[in-house]
Parts: sequence; structure tokens; C-alpha cells
Amino acid sequence: MNQLNFVLAILLCINCFGQTKTTFEPKFKESKKTTHKIKKGQQYTFGYLEVLENRQNPKGGTIKIPVYIFKSRSDNPKPDPVLYTVGGPGYTSMRASQYMAYYRYLDDRDLILFEQRGTQYAKPSLDCPECSEAISLYNHPDFDETKTDSLFQKAARDCKERLEKDGNDLSSYTTNDIAADINDLMSVLEIEEYNLLTMSYSTKIGQVLIRDYPDKIRSIVMDSPLPLEVSFDEESVNNLLETVNKLLADCETDTDCNTAFPNIKSRFIKYLEDKTNNPLEVKVENPENGKLETFYLKGADLINVFSSARTGDVPNIPFEINKILNNDLSSVKQQLQSVFQKPGGGIGTGMRLSVWCAEEYPFNSQEVITTETTKYPSVEGLSPATYDKEVCEIWGVKKVADIENMAIKSDIPVLLISGEYDELTPVKWAESMTKNLSNSFHLIFKGWKHGPTTNWGNPCAMQAANDFFNNPLAEPKPNCMEEIESPAFKTE
Repeated sequence: MNQLNFVLAILLCINCFGQTKTTFEPKFKESKKTTHKIKKGQQYTFGYLEVLENRQNPKGGTIKIPVYIFKSRSDNPKPDPVLYTVGGPGYTSMRASQYMAYYRYLDDRDLILFEQRGTQYAKPSLDCPECSEAISLYNHPDFDETKTDSLFQKAARDCKERLEKDGNDLSSYTTNDIAADINDLMSVLEIEEYNLLTMSYSTKIGQVLIRDYPDKIRSIVMDSPLPLEVSFDEESVNNLLETVNKLLADCETDTDCNTAFPNIKSRFIKYLEDKTNNPLEVKVENPENGKLETFYLKGADLINVFSSARTGDVPNIPFEINKILNNDLSSVKQQLQSVFQKPGGGIGTGMRLSVWCAEEYPFNSQEVITTETTKYPSVEGLSPATYDKEVCEIWGVKKVADIENMAIKSDIPVLLISGEYDELTPVKWAESMTKNLSNSFHLIFKGWKHGPTTNWGNPCAMQAANDFFNNPLAEPKPNCMEEIESPAFKTE
């Protein structure tokens, strides 16, 4: 071999073997140490999916994502498992691992529980205790509100600097990255077809999956869907007020409720307006030192009687509002006790900031945000922004492509599930999605709030989801749906 051919051979060899050395292949490794103790009798596999943190950098670092694969209770399970990941962004999916006995999906097929990158049990977990501490300080009655902006901006800056010092690429924690992680998992596990169970924020993950990685998806349930094209922040205050008005209007059309609480809608809105201008003084004992602390509550604070309620609380909401109108502040004081609890660890907050500041904030109109903050006299000052403009600018992650703010179209079977009184992801959002999802069904659960499939007091929505997985081409009609009526409002 002459010298020139020898050099060419070396170069070709480097090109060949270099590809092998620099291409990372995702892998799943089983682990005996789990995130939670699993009840006896439940068969499962636990392990970590290892993927690149930044797929655009094949030589970069990797992250590990915990995954449970729970075996079906059936002796002859169907071949297409359900993959479940929860909402947030920033919440952990792993807590559900303790309650598999209640999940009906396991009656028919395996259930894969998937943690989103950056959340509590992922490695790394993008926690921000600095932000949790800031919220605790802000909620304290002695806090100087003129320092609000600087408090949260400092917390975001401190957390970012710490996480980046540890080597984390904060721009690599987006919905697209999570969708790619799930697609990688299906490939690594050699699963040919699967179903998706998503809720709230994770319905965005589902939408990206059926847009970018549709081949293996058999069907998808979207519980409390958040459409990609919606600007959540721009609408959040209006959605809250619309839902409160609907519930109280329903009370007024109910003979017993209206007799007990006449004109409750107009009285409550007027009360909130009054307290916005003349804050309600509430004294609460600080359990740490026995000192009476004074809170001054405006309409934006007092509407919490609705926004903090869950589905099981819905029948009591008019009753609780009437207590406030009659200056019975016992429930308000009970809620305020949470202010004195020690702050949490800001679990998953960094991941939430990365998602929100890359995907929601860039598409918000700051003019609309400003207008919405002062538009409604009953809750004036309640900002619709999840994170202020300055906080997202400090976080400094890359804006996602414009396609991430556009509606998807698909013929994959989809079941949309809504709670009638869900102010976070209202019924109208799911209704709008049906136009672009040609094989979709939409179920509305009367009297329910956010996340119907996790209503442990009534598993009807979970049953509907499971029926859909068993027959995704037919609208599920479980008998339990006929038994769900408008709430029987508590009147005494």
C-alpha cells in the first residue's frame, strides 16, 4: 500500500469508528432500589432510562429517568401497555406507584409509569428551594410588598446559578425533550404499540408525541387538556372568574341552594370588589410563638375559596362563600395556617421554569398580561402570569420553535376528559381541540373540577379511560356516567 492509500485508509477508518464512539444509544437499566415501596403482590420492573441531556450534543452528559413497568392483573394481558405521566410541569409521576391496586388499567394491560426529566426522582432533579423560601417569605403577613419583584428575581437567579454550576443545561428540559425520552423508552423496550394516559400539562407531551412520533401510538387519553396553541397565562384570570360565575349561577338555578343563598353570585362578586378596595383584616395565631399575626386579604386572595377546592369540595363551595359573606372567617383562618408551615424544597421548580419560560412566556402578550391584571375589579391585582417577565429573562432558556404554539391535527383515537368546573383547563379548550382531532370523543363530568381520572372518590372517569383503551374507536359510555348528576349543594 502506497503512502497516499495508507493515509486515505486511516481517514476512512477514523470516519467509520468515530461514528460508533460518538453516537449515544439510550438504554434502560433495572434497579433493585425503587423510589417508593410497592405493595406486595404487585409484579413490576423498576429501572432508569438513560438518555442524552441535550440530543444536539452527542458528546454531552446524560440524565437518568425513573420508570416503573407494572404487570397487568390479567392472565392474558393485551400487548399494548398504557404509559402514564402526570401534569405540572414539575410534578412527579412516581407517587402513583404506591396506588396501583386502584388503577383499573392493570385489569387489561401493563402500565408504565414515567417520570419527566428534571422532576423529583429524575437524576438530576431541578429543585429550587430558593424559590420555595421566597414564596414563604412573600406569604408572611409582615412582608414588605414593595420588595416582591426583587425577592423572586433573586431566588430565580440564585437557583439558576447553582443548577448551572452543577453542569445542568436548563434549555434541555422542554416538552419536546420529554416526548423524545418517551419515544426512546418505547424503542429501548421494543414496544411496538402503546397507549398514552396524560393529564393537564402532560397532555402537551401527548400532543407532541402524536405529532412527532405517531407510529407506535394506538390511542391517547387527555384528561384536562391544555392545547399547545393556548396562551395559558393570558386566559387564566378570565377562566377562573368564568368558572366561579358558572358554579354560582348553577346554585341560583337550584331551588334549595338559591333559597339558602339568594343572589349569591352578585353578592360574592360585589364582596370581592369591596375587599379589593378595603382589605379584610384577619388575625391568625402563629403556632410557632403564639403571636397573633394580621393578614389583609383582597378579592384576589379571597377567591381562593373556589380555586383551592377540589371535586369533593364542590357541593360545599356556596356554603363556604356564604360563611365569608356573613363574616364567619373560620375556614379562611384555617387556610391561612398553611402560611406558617416550613417551606418545601422547591421540588421540580427548575424544570417548571424551563418549560414555562421556553414555551409559554415567549408567546404571551405582555400587553394582555398587564391588562388582565387590572381588568376585573373583583380580583384587581391578580396577575395571570405564572412567572413574571423578569423572572423568565433571568432564567434565560431558549425559546422553542413557533410550531410548539400551533394546534396539532391527527386521526389517532383521542379521548378528551373535562371537569365541568375546571378553571385551570376549562371545557372550552377541549371542545376546541375536537375540530382538529378527527377520531376524538369528549366527555364532560358534571360538577367535577381538574383531573377527573384522579378523582378517588368516584373512579368513573378512570373507568371511561380504560373502556376507551379497550375500544378506542367507540365513545366510552360506562354506566357510572348516568349516575353523575349536578352537585347537591350543601345548604346548612
